Amino acid sequence: MTKSPAIIDLAEWLRTPAGRYLLAWEQQHLDRAVVDVFGFHALQVGLPALEALQANRMPHRWLCGDGSAQMLRCGPDGVPQPVAVALHCDFDALPFDSQSLDLVVLPHTLELARDAHLALREVERVLRPEGRVVIVGFNPASLWGLRQRLGHLRRGVGLRKQDPLFLPSAGDFIGYRRLRDWLRLLSFEVEAGRFGCYRPPVRTERWLARYEWTERAGDRWWPVFGAVYSLTAVKRVRGMRLVGLVRKERAKAKTAPAVVAHNHRGIAGSIDRDGS
Repeated sequence: MTKSPAIIDLAEWLRTPAGRYLLAWEQQHLDRAVVDVFGFHALQVGLPALEALQANRMPHRWLCGDGSAQMLRCGPDGVPQPVAVALHCDFDALPFDSQSLDLVVLPHTLELARDAHLALREVERVLRPEGRVVIVGFNPASLWGLRQRLGHLRRGVGLRKQDPLFLPSAGDFIGYRRLRDWLRLLSFEVEAGRFGCYRPPVRTERWLARYEWTERAGDRWWPVFGAVYSLTAVKRVRGMRLVGLVRKERAKAKTAPAVVAHNHRGIAGSIDRDGS
């Protein structure tokens, strides 16, 4: 079966000028985000084109893929090369014990997962208390996201169906605030958040270079409108506290009356001495 020219997946898109620009920003940001995260076990879930754990110093680091496509990464000469993947599994069924990992990185993983809620809940299961998750995703509230929505609208009304979308067509982009709410419901505490890639959605290297000045201006004047965002969150486990009936029963047990023992022999002896 031939693939329509309008369909483009993430791996192919990352080899375009805009994709290389975004990949370079994400690589630089993730290197800073994971370099000081300590522990023993770290996992990158998806997107082998990105070396998300290369700056981390944990002794055990794995790359996990879903096996849906060939795992490729561009080499120094720009030619795609196969990547050795340690695990092939579903993102919502990770083959790790509960509370066994110290760091999990999700580069555009939730956008491509079958169920983003289940995938994030699975990450919460495998992380140790105080473990960290780093999430990278496209920002729908950006110029890139706006162009993507306009492309979908044109297709919906039957205009330019053969024109490719600017961003990958697969996946569901998740907003920054929406993702923060999901993390909060799973007892994660957001430690850091960052936006990046402020250049307009253009396709060529020439136009991307022309808009280089928007990186500095965007970071200062419109920081939440970057094309991509990153979140770092810490898994918190609260201490247990007794409430309700259990707490009342403990209070009653502490205030139980003391039992008085009477020495009948001593009392009888004292009565005989008084009567004699």
